[in-house]
Amino acid sequence: MKFLHRERAVLEKALPGLDQQLAAHPLMDLESAGGPALAAFTEAGGPALLVPAEHGGAGADLLTAVRVQRALGARSPSLAVATTMHHFSVASLVEAAAHSSGMEWMLLAAIAKDRLLLASGFAEGRTGQGILAPNLTARIDGEKVWLSGSKKPCSLARSMNLLTASVALPGPDGTPQLAIALIPADAPGVSVRPFWGSPILAGAESDEVVLEDVEVPAELLVRTDVTDDGRLDHLQTVGFVWFELLMTASYLGAASALVERTLANTKVDAAVRAESATAVEAAFLALEALAASTEPIGQDALTQALICRYAAQDAINRVLAAGVEALGGMAFISSGDIAYLNSACRALAFHPPSRARMAAPLVDALTGEPLRIP
Repeated sequence: MKFLHRERAVLEKALPGLDQQLAAHPLMDLESAGGPALAAFTEAGGPALLVPAEHGGAGADLLTAVRVQRALGARSPSLAVATTMHHFSVASLVEAAAHSSGMEWMLLAAIAKDRLLLASGFAEGRTGQGILAPNLTARIDGEKVWLSGSKKPCSLARSMNLLTASVALPGPDGTPQLAIALIPADAPGVSVRPFWGSPILAGAESDEVVLEDVEVPAELLVRTDVTDDGRLDHLQTVGFVWFELLMTASYLGAASALVERTLANTKVDAAVRAESATAVEAAFLALEALAASTEPIGQDALTQALICRYAAQDAINRVLAAGVEALGGMAFISSGDIAYLNSACRALAFHPPSRARMAAPLVDALTGEPLRIP
């Protein structure tokens, strides 16, 4: 059982040649803004990974996807984080297409055929921000909808072909309900502004996307049953389970890059190397078990996904503390990789919903109450 061998084999089967291309570049080149990682992902057919085969995609299941994201994270954390946002949007469209007679299937076919990248403006990334709270305002005239506002940070801001964003629209009884808008990147009124000031995860292109009175055709609005009380409908539950598992796998991949360097250094005590590898493997095995489940995705799966995510954060923190110290000052000084991975891995805690916000809802869910995302 060679470390990361299985995940890289899955990546090679799903997206042939991509791992080799990424491995040929230094880490810091892949992580820089405008680096080669996103282009390599697109060229390898990555945008179609989750698109069902009947629509021209690879039709990867959740288990395959988490293994692919871990492999990508071990090569380029920025690429794994950015593509998780794309996959989150695609997974939501796949679920919508399965329960709708709308035009979602045409979008999925276009994503596969034209290798389109979808940016997700759903999660705001601000401490205390509700994950369901839209940050766009809608102007409505009959069936027509115009959107204004901005999303920041928004991964894939500069490479996206479509932006998916949440917006509150009046429901049948007038109650505001969540809808998902799909907005072409070249639509009139869409612009991108610099926002991400840190060199950490700069390759994810997480800048600000601004919408100024952008018209969204009715066929590009996917309405949900989510109201302002925070209850999730089935579409959003499925989307969030995919998001939590894929994002957690991506950061476990980044931590695995540090562990891989630790395993290769024979000067590091064997106990430290074994403990570090055990921590990330155990966290990933939990992800795999949930991803491989044949049970329909529902509230229980979302609760379990959040538990896996927060446990992985703890495992990553332990690995960073032990691994960076064990590799020593010379490894830290001689290359920027160790310091970079140490910083990048900690960003998992910044993705919503935060552990603090979810403490009470998780307790409620574990005692039999419906799970709410505040």
